[in-house]
Amino acid sequence: MSRDDLTELIGHRFARPELLEDALTHTSALPSPRHQGRRRTSCGTAPRGGYERLEFLGDRVLGLVIADLLWRRFPNEPEGHLTRRLTHLVRRDALARVAAALALDRHLQLSSAEAAAGAARNPGILADVCEAVIAAIYIDGGFGAARDFIERHWEPLIAEMDGPPRDPKTELQEWAQARGLGLPAYALTATSGPDHAPHFTVAVRLADFDEASAGASSKRAAETGAAAALLERLTNSDAENRKKTRR
Repeated sequence: MSRDDLTELIGHRFARPELLEDALTHTSALPSPRHQGRRRTSCGTAPRGGYERLEFLGDRVLGLVIADLLWRRFPNEPEGHLTRRLTHLVRRDALARVAAALALDRHLQLSSAEAAAGAARNPGILADVCEAVIAAIYIDGGFGAARDFIERHWEPLIAEMDGPPRDPKTELQEWAQARGLGLPAYALTATSGPDHAPHFTVAVRLADFDEASAGASSKRAAETGAAAALLERLTNSDAENRKKTRR
């Protein structure tokens, strides 16, 4: 897929195409600081940057646009419900889905080592690049262009939500509080994988119940998975106890 094909999918023709190039450049593909300084001296232009600074800005633009979309779409929902929707829509999984729809992995500029290690398939990297692309559109075309891009690619995600998503960690905490138990305790039990694709295993313990664990490419996602596993076990146990009581 060419850059023209990508800009067609993005829906924005860049007046400054170097912004899109920066958004698609991993730090591993950047020249060393020594070479960057030499380039500035020899040709008088600023050195190329990667996507990290753009990602910082894109995250804020995305959050504002999604918050505004939700505020207008669900005028009768309280703040708590809107917050849960927002959290779901700006998390890494949602960004990685949009990145996959745009085939950003095929355009990501990586060092040969990172490419060989499969960094282009890392959901965390793809999510960061997607945020950087949003920032590039915002800088190049203004807020309206960024909003148009976000609306086009996030409306389907909003439409598929039946209701405000429930965070398993919050649900587990509420389950425990309703029964007078202490708060769930999370512990990192293992870390593996290379720097660009780490894998974390987290265990959660609640009162005297057996702990549950889960693994993911981020600590937060692993905690969420562990909470979901324990909550499923506890709610299934509750259901079984209710059946026995009715008998």
